[in-house]
Amino acid sequence: MSNLVQYQQHMEAGDSAAWDHDWQAAIEAYSKAVQAKPDDADAHINLGLALLNDSQLDYALKVYRRAHQLAPNDPVPLERTADVLERMGQLKEAAQQYIKVAEAYLTQKDIHKAISNWEHATSLTQGLVSIHARLAQAYERLERNEEAIREYLMMAYNFKKGNEIDKAIKAVERALKLDNKHAQSLNAYRALKAGGDIVLPADYINRQRKVEEDSFDMFDDGRGDVGEANPLGPIGEAVDEALAMLGESLFSGGLDGGAVMFAVQGMESQNREDYAQAIASYQEAAKAGMRHPSLKMNLGALMVMGGQPKEALPHLMEAVNDRKLSPGALHALGLGYYKLKQHKEASSFLIQSLQAVDTSLASSSEEESALRGVYQSLLTALDGRAPDSLALINERFVALLSGKDWKQRIPETRRHLDETFKDEGGEGLVDFLVTGSDDLTTIVTTIDRYIRGGLYTLAMDAAHYAIEKSPYYLPVHVRMAEIMMKEGRIRQAIMKYNVIASSYMVRDENDRAATILQEVLELAPLDVEIRLNLIGLLESEERSEEALENYIHLAETYQQLGDFDRASETFQASERLARRINATSDKIVRIKHFIADIHQLRLNTRGAQKIYEEVLEVSPSDEKALRALVDIYYTQGNQVEAIKRLDALLGLYAKEGKINKITGMLEELVQINPNDAAVRQRLASIYRKKGQEKEAIKQLDALGELQLDAGLTAEAAKTIRQIIAMNPPNVDDYKKLLSQLGGA
Repeated sequence: MSNLVQYQQHMEAGDSAAWDHDWQAAIEAYSKAVQAKPDDADAHINLGLALLNDSQLDYALKVYRRAHQLAPNDPVPLERTADVLERMGQLKEAAQQYIKVAEAYLTQKDIHKAISNWEHATSLTQGLVSIHARLAQAYERLERNEEAIREYLMMAYNFKKGNEIDKAIKAVERALKLDNKHAQSLNAYRALKAGGDIVLPADYINRQRKVEEDSFDMFDDGRGDVGEANPLGPIGEAVDEALAMLGESLFSGGLDGGAVMFAVQGMESQNREDYAQAIASYQEAAKAGMRHPSLKMNLGALMVMGGQPKEALPHLMEAVNDRKLSPGALHALGLGYYKLKQHKEASSFLIQSLQAVDTSLASSSEEESALRGVYQSLLTALDGRAPDSLALINERFVALLSGKDWKQRIPETRRHLDETFKDEGGEGLVDFLVTGSDDLTTIVTTIDRYIRGGLYTLAMDAAHYAIEKSPYYLPVHVRMAEIMMKEGRIRQAIMKYNVIASSYMVRDENDRAATILQEVLELAPLDVEIRLNLIGLLESEERSEEALENYIHLAETYQQLGDFDRASETFQASERLARRINATSDKIVRIKHFIADIHQLRLNTRGAQKIYEEVLEVSPSDEKALRALVDIYYTQGNQVEAIKRLDALLGLYAKEGKINKITGMLEELVQINPNDAAVRQRLASIYRKKGQEKEAIKQLDALGELQLDAGLTAEAAKTIRQIIAMNPPNVDDYKKLLSQLGGA
């Protein structure tokens, strides 16, 4: 029967079971249809529906995602994926999926279904301003003005929350164009003009509250709102603070009149933005003896921003000791040295400024202490770097410490730098600072948050976007591999990790490559190619001990895969390396045991015997070698050598007090070699020492018979005397036998 016929039969069976709501039977039938036709999207969609109705959400999600891969232009798999994510409580990721569904329907010119999915997305998560805008425009085209007005008001509400008042007003004005007498729009417009809040329609308020209660905020760092910031950065805030401090100081009295006059002139000029005159006046005030930190802060900051960085530095060094002015003074010093192209000093002061800002926002002394550790790691990582690299890094820091949102970006960037340092060390940190960008920082931070929230599809989408911006930034590729692992795509993740390691090798960053390869081998210990790459790396780095360990693991892998020739060759190469680097005897013994095991598996007992004897030369008390040689010599019929190794092993057990182990071993050997008088004699002896006289007599009786059969009359008589000494119930029979032997 052809696969196509089987496929059709299974699909019909699945449809019939689904009609009867027998979801288990439907799952079984649709699964067989998928096996018959693995590239068929319909079979996957139907299987996903059956799994969904059977509450197997994780499996349904995987099946729908596969269906989307098979039919990327079909909106149904995407829509079902969004439904599953919503049921799983992953509301933000579900919302993003619904947006994709809407786009798919829009491509098909189905505006009504697009609107339905946009609406669903906005009901699941807040702040989707662009989607509210698309909804408003769609409703306008359909002349559904009341709904369009609602969406414009939603936009205004979200803009107001983001403190974008101008955009909020424009959104309300769009609503009023549709109906200039609309009561809610008029109220919103007046509220915005008066600096108040917008009151939303009641039906939206209820829905919005539910979203806010049910969904987590993965962008919440626990610090709350840091407030508005001066776009010039810490230097701007310090100047604002210094002006206030200087004014308070001037009018509190106690200062030289001339100094006060020049300082006041400087403040007035600064407020008029006549910075050249302000600098001149402040300099005169300083000459007149005024050394207040606020004066020094203003003077130094204006000089840095006015192109006199060298002259600014001494003044700023005095201002830096004031607690309130310190972050801005450090920022100004960093800018000054940056403009002077003294990048080592610039990076130090810029990092100190970042730390001062970040710790000032800390919520506890413990957090402060942790932050200090992060910035110390950053300073250490940059120590000794080339001026060209430091110049690029300082450019990043300068950009980070400016703009309207620099206070928000500092903790985000710091978290990412900390994670990069922990994952990839100082080299990874420098790599990010040199090759990355502020946009990249934001994207990577977003990826990490998505991963922590379990939103792997969104995380992967963000990672692809980051790669578009910076294709060679390897930490993003590492995150992509991590996402693949979390999604269960193990083989793809391993391939990705291997490519990343190869990239680090090309860049001569062998330590990082080795670290990644070792992590991959924990996931795929039997991957020979990865193991060989790691060995080559370790040898090039002269990390011989680690290379040796991986040679042993490689040989074990070949052995597990049944390739005994390569396993044997690799173990022998391991032994040569071990002797070359003077490895410990334990390591050499371990390798020899592996080689002997392969000989045993291939029934080469002579080869195994030779290796075990070599082991005893290195470690005379090796239990495994002694035990193996006992068996090998018995197999060869060499009883003398077998007993010699047996006595050595029994002596080892006796020293360690392992009496039961001695007994067990001798009992086992008696079972295997019942006619071996030496073994029975030793077993009888151990039974007597343990007080097990009945068992001892049984062994001595058998021993006596063996001796008599061999014509060893004197030895047999000696054995019988031992039995008589234990006074068994039938002792007279043994005495009679002894008498007969004596007569003989």
